[in-house]
Amino acid sequence: MTDAQPLAGAVSAATRPGPGENDRATGVLPSQALRQAVAQGWVSAGQWRIPPESIQPASIDLRLGEFAWALRCSFLPDSNSTVEEKIENIAFQRIDLRDGATFERDRPYLVPLIEELKLPAEIRARANPKSSTGRLDVFTRVLTDCNHRFDEIAAGYEGRLYLEVVPRSFAIRVKTGLSLNQVRLVRGDARLTDTRIGQVHQQFPLLYLDSRPLGESELSFADGLFLSLDVSGSADAIVGYRAKRNSLPIDLTQIGALKWQDFWDPVHPEAGGRIVLEPEVFYLLLSAEGVSIPPAYAAEMLAYDPTAGELRTHYAGFFDPGFGYTRSSSTYGSRAALEVRARDVSFMVEHRQPVCKLAFEHMAGEPDVLYGEDVGSNYQGQQTMLSKHFAEQTAGVPRRAPAAAQQTLESMSPPLQ
Repeated sequence: MTDAQPLAGAVSAATRPGPGENDRATGVLPSQALRQAVAQGWVSAGQWRIPPESIQPASIDLRLGEFAWALRCSFLPDSNSTVEEKIENIAFQRIDLRDGATFERDRPYLVPLIEELKLPAEIRARANPKSSTGRLDVFTRVLTDCNHRFDEIAAGYEGRLYLEVVPRSFAIRVKTGLSLNQVRLVRGDARLTDTRIGQVHQQFPLLYLDSRPLGESELSFADGLFLSLDVSGSADAIVGYRAKRNSLPIDLTQIGALKWQDFWDPVHPEAGGRIVLEPEVFYLLLSAEGVSIPPAYAAEMLAYDPTAGELRTHYAGFFDPGFGYTRSSSTYGSRAALEVRARDVSFMVEHRQPVCKLAFEHMAGEPDVLYGEDVGSNYQGQQTMLSKHFAEQTAGVPRRAPAAAQQTLESMSPPLQ
């Protein structure tokens, strides 16, 4: 396609290989290429505009449209049907979102998104919930026409995007223009092998523990890099949060407005550094390791692996270039928030137990903005795992930090992500 040439040339020029490096013209498109993609109509918003703040270092925020359908069940289209053809006998109510609306717990809703795609033949896309969405136990996934896979968008796709939204622990208040998920554009195969991940870690440490890079023998690979839980500390330490049932709805348009005690119970460790997860209850926990994503790479938390036990540890998965990283060596990664739910039976997890893994991809060029101060990210250097919607975390309650024995929980700062 001729309209793809200017962007393709720009990305290639930005990623000319250095001595001994492979040409990285393939990969996840960085922020400057995403702006060009918007300018060329690969991503459009009809009568709306796509604001600059929607462009992240390696993704574009997608926004809710003007209405939603309440569904009696979830579904997927097939290769011969559109999304709207499939919902004719599944949707039972159309809900106006322009002035805001409440989505009930455990009800699937389908929202046409404002953004649409017109991808070149060599560009595919992948969607994922935003971090704040996952931390509130809001399950989201993107549907596209004639595609029987969630969140995976075929190269050359042209058409609308639809977001399935299922609030699990809390009812939520949403409104047109709210962003619950994001999309990455990818050219070719960007995934790093385990061997390559190990090589990157030697040059730019990807995982830290107590301010030191993990040694090669401490890394655990399996088509990605495993992360473990931090459930250590004294009996009064807070190692996580357990969602309360039957609380009031959470207004997702309000930042820093809620008291966490109204929605969460604190989780304290048992002797020996362990906790027991109750079945079908949502928990927020932190990784023991600090994660650092260098500018030339992006990462994604992979979906639940049944060999890791009877639990799910994946809701929001994108880690942008710059997460937990600074060019000066003054930081040692940011810990990852883990959204965990045990299935069927109570399940014990212990300190440093591997529960999830990160897959890594190379960028098609280093982004001109990085996660953190460049885009006002909320979760850089996090010591707690609550979302940006909560005004304050616990004051004066011990909490184990990566570089110190005990410290109090910090307040969350607003802006983006």
